[in-house]
Amino acid sequence: MVPVVPPTEKKLFTPGPLCCSSGVKAAMCYDLGSRDQQFLSCVREIRQGLLDIAGVSSPEFTAVLLQGSGTYTVEAVLQTTSPRQGAKVLILANGAYGLRMKKICEVAGISCQLEEFPENKKIDLIKVKEILQNDTKFTTVGVVHCETSSGVINPVEELGCLIKTYQPGAMYFVDAMSSFGAIPLDLKASHIDFMVSSANKCLEGIPGFAYVICRTQCLVSCKGNSRSYSLDIVDQFEGLQKNGQFRFTPPTHSMLAFRQALEEYKKAGGLPARKKRYMENRAVLKHGMKDLGFRELLDEAVHEGYIITSYFIPEHPNFHFQTFYTELSNRDYVIYPGKVSKANCFRIGNIGHLFPSDMKNLLHTIKEVLNIMEAHPLLTPQEIM
Repeated sequence: MVPVVPPTEKKLFTPGPLCCSSGVKAAMCYDLGSRDQQFLSCVREIRQGLLDIAGVSSPEFTAVLLQGSGTYTVEAVLQTTSPRQGAKVLILANGAYGLRMKKICEVAGISCQLEEFPENKKIDLIKVKEILQNDTKFTTVGVVHCETSSGVINPVEELGCLIKTYQPGAMYFVDAMSSFGAIPLDLKASHIDFMVSSANKCLEGIPGFAYVICRTQCLVSCKGNSRSYSLDIVDQFEGLQKNGQFRFTPPTHSMLAFRQALEEYKKAGGLPARKKRYMENRAVLKHGMKDLGFRELLDEAVHEGYIITSYFIPEHPNFHFQTFYTELSNRDYVIYPGKVSKANCFRIGNIGHLFPSDMKNLLHTIKEVLNIMEAHPLLTPQEIM
């Protein structure tokens, strides 16, 4: 038998998947049945742990786990909160992940109104107030907390207050995929009814499942809405409440790893510590990239975030992003192509099991690659169309 040679482990500076600790990866190396009492205990611990991190408690709130990537939970919420008749979703978008909500609604046949804002700006509260004050009655209002296509952090607390003032009958849905666990978010003060995130983001688990944290009363009121059997959050919730089991085969190994990730998160100091480390990562990256001549998409006044940063691709004749990306990857450093639609950018993430020393090593490697390419950035940023 030919021995299997494991691939080289790379450092991932992306919005996901992300680097995990050795402890998290080791925790998944066990086989458990989906109805094994050890696994059911794991599921209970995860659900409670998520509520603890969110700063809410049962029975007012609940956590529902769902197989699949984060987008599965986004679609599940839009499906579950939209009545079969008379649904109208308001989507507040300033990037690719907000626009994805629109696509989900279109495929599902759910009526939606898209309000698009510049992708290098926060969502305009004055404009949103005008929208909410008109005669349209929305059943759900959706927004992305950290729009990782650019790095913008949207004002979800202020938006929640506006929604509950002018559209009190609407469910408020926040996609906190890349922010939950690292950016403070008060679900109660923000009037959030449904929030989603993924195991392999700021809590540093491995891919395999995502979760919904929601007001239990709001969730139960949505029974019968979903047009999808597998994405019906109410049905999933009822099963978990009844016997602790998933309706379909759960990602057991991913959940064992996530329980370990939650334990490490707690021991390290929880959200304040995770926030501090990511901010330190961002500070190293910010100053180092500036010294190399790169310029950020977002203005200082907009970019107080520390999850991911978008950089303009240099207008240097020798700079080709695919070469840049490949040379970095060959040296075991993986960054991310751009996601903004109106500017030529690439992205570097600060999250996952990364530390300031990793950011310094990345910067050193970027300088090395630029030397090889003979493409030191002049970097006049391209105008956003």
